[in-house]
Amino acid sequence: MTRLGLPDTVHACLFDMDGVLTRTATVHAAAWKETFDAFLSRRDGADFRPFDATDYDRYVDGMPRADGVRTFLASRGIHLPEGSEDDPPDRDTVHGLGNRKNALVLTKIQELGVEAFPGSVRYARAARDAGLRRAVVSSSANCQAVLAAAGIEDLFEVRIDGIVAAERHLPGKPHPDTFLAAAHDLGTPPGAAAVFEDALAGMEAGRAGAFGFVVGVNRADQAEELRRHGADVVVDDLAELLEEAP
Repeated sequence: MTRLGLPDTVHACLFDMDGVLTRTATVHAAAWKETFDAFLSRRDGADFRPFDATDYDRYVDGMPRADGVRTFLASRGIHLPEGSEDDPPDRDTVHGLGNRKNALVLTKIQELGVEAFPGSVRYARAARDAGLRRAVVSSSANCQAVLAAAGIEDLFEVRIDGIVAAERHLPGKPHPDTFLAAAHDLGTPPGAAAVFEDALAGMEAGRAGAFGFVVGVNRADQAEELRRHGADVVVDDLAELLEEAP
């Protein structure tokens, strides 16, 4: 193992953004809750069952926005028209709800700013200094803006985000395609790349892509679930990998 806590065969690091590099996962969770609770309240009345943290972890965390809408609603036996990508945020379609969530996220980011996890920044800098290649892999269409707001955009050589995925027609997590694209753009085979994820869908993507190492970042008290879904190691903070390495 190197001082980065990775096998010596790993030459590239593929980082998820929300929840791994930045504290924006809580912002996304709050925006999803506000979006779905408003919809469910209109649909079912005062006795509606609210969207909760378990719903976030199981059905939307780490997924492309429209996939998250479909997956969560299907868990409640609800099916909406797809609509179109430019649907207004007050329209009860898959894309309408997704656009409502995105508008809420942007508002919350503007109001609250973006904070990067200090341990993750330390780790990304250590990876850079050790000569490892580095990419960000995120389902967010706002990835570049978030990285810039957090002041860490310059730490990564490649960005595969929601915009790039749409342009290249790449399916999102739990499919491995976005991570595979990042490894390809870095010139690194999957077996020589490590995936860093906090979402269960990201763990599945790491396992499905046959990557060399999968690091689960336990931000939601789900260490065992991360292991069951494909993590080779689970940490509460990426700095632990630096501290534990010889």
